[in-house]
Amino acid sequence: MHESSSLLHTAEVVHWAALITMAAVYSLRLRWLFNFKPGADKSAPGAPHRTDKKRGANYSLFNVAMPWSMESTRKGFAFYLTFVIFHLGVVAGISLAFLSTITPSLVGKPAFALICGSTLFLAFLVAIYRVFRRLFTPVMRLISTPDDYFSLFMLTVWFGLGVVTEAHLAGVRGFESVNILVAYLFLTSFFLIYVPFSKISHYLYYPFTRIWIGRALGHRGSYPIVRG
Repeated sequence: MHESSSLLHTAEVVHWAALITMAAVYSLRLRWLFNFKPGADKSAPGAPHRTDKKRGANYSLFNVAMPWSMESTRKGFAFYLTFVIFHLGVVAGISLAFLSTITPSLVGKPAFALICGSTLFLAFLVAIYRVFRRLFTPVMRLISTPDDYFSLFMLTVWFGLGVVTEAHLAGVRGFESVNILVAYLFLTSFFLIYVPFSKISHYLYYPFTRIWIGRALGHRGSYPIVRG
């Protein structure tokens, strides 16, 4: 028991050290990004009576939460739903990892266990679907890199281990071993260090790129989109 407790403590320390490492790398990335000053739009305002840079930026930034705004998500809502579930699974997995080291009693409560565990399980199923889609869809194989495959495979394992970890923290019979939580924390720590150097780090640039393109298209009168 003492050995398991010591190993769990080590996993928690490594986990928070990994978070500090990720924050440091991201800080350097943002410092590099802010060295580039966006150029001024030289075109005349497209529709100043209807939209401007601010409205365009807001529309662009929250476009991901408006599936009706893009043809691809309007016609493929099921795929958009898998996108939402997958990313909610990431949020649930990160929350589980950090809350388990801060307030382990909270993650063991039935309501939290049901919501978090269900979200992780659905994300696990979506991740499996994405693995097969990337492996067997010719277009996806063409644009995929080794980093894409590795990241997706590891995320699939992480989601699955997250489901088992939530079961452990909720006291489900058969999942009593503390090594389950230890393994989950170590795998999460690996991701915290790996992600800033992988393609998964695209989310760091999302708000900046969306605001920039939204400001440009808002100035030109194209954002928000007007539909007949």
